[in-house]
Amino acid sequence: MALEAIRGDKTLVELSERFQVHPNQITEWKRILLEKAPDVFDKGKSSQKEPDIKELHAKIGQLAMENDFLSSALGRVGEPGAKK
Repeated sequence: MALEAIRGDKTLVELSERFQVHPNQITEWKRILLEKAPDVFDKGKSSQKEPDIKELHAKIGQLAMENDFLSSALGRVGEPGAKK
């Protein structure tokens, strides 16, 4: 929708009626697209940093331990001597 607004083939009112969106919203999306387009198409820089593999492995280990703990705790809940 923002691309169509930039092209200028149709007026904001026509786009608004076609997409059932307020003209101010289209104007805002057009402004954001014009501001952010260089970042999207910039091939020299990466806007996102690479994930830290060690940090991700640590998180996987933590989640695995929590999962094991919870599954064993839930298994004890169904046992006859478990406190409720």
